[in-house]
Amino acid sequence: MSDFTLSAVVREDSGKGASRRLRRENGVPAIVYGGSKEPVTITIKSNEFNKQLENEAFYNSIITLEIAGETEQVLLKDLQRHPAKAMLWHADFLRVNADSKIKAHVPLHFLNEESCVGVKMSGGKVTHQLTSLDIITTADHLPEFIEVDLAAVELGTILHLSDLVLPEGVESLALSHGPEHDTAVVSVMAPKGGSDEETEAAGE
Repeated sequence: MSDFTLSAVVREDSGKGASRRLRRENGVPAIVYGGSKEPVTITIKSNEFNKQLENEAFYNSIITLEIAGETEQVLLKDLQRHPAKAMLWHADFLRVNADSKIKAHVPLHFLNEESCVGVKMSGGKVTHQLTSLDIITTADHLPEFIEVDLAAVELGTILHLSDLVLPEGVESLALSHGPEHDTAVVSVMAPKGGSDEETEAAGE
């Protein structure tokens, strides 16, 4: 798990006008909620926030939020961006502790696609049905991503949620609702219509 820290200041004023002023002054309006404390509205420096957001792991890691000389452990739960400009609009942070039971959305990292048996030996094509996964876990077991190793996957194979090897303490949110939600994740199938070379040759 990566270590991330953000500094923030308590925001006294509220409303759309105040938020617009904060954004002009390189600030991002945000809120911290959850746990036994009341929600607190805060401001984060836009350049500091943007730098952290460049790291994929930031979205699925526990963040140390420094506010008025105190620290809180939080997760980024929602991030709003301006629809037309490269601007952060608002952020929501959820307070957590090590044993907090949480739902999270994490990316899937597919390994060994090119060396996959079904691709290398049989000319198959890898198709991703999912690129991320909704999970249930505790904050101290929250993974930055989940690996899906395709090395031994043969042609004609479809891997489902139940085939994934999840880290300790992590379960699929969909499968928690029953086996009928065992969605396809990735498949290795013969390409339709022949290879790209054959298609190009036919067009000459």
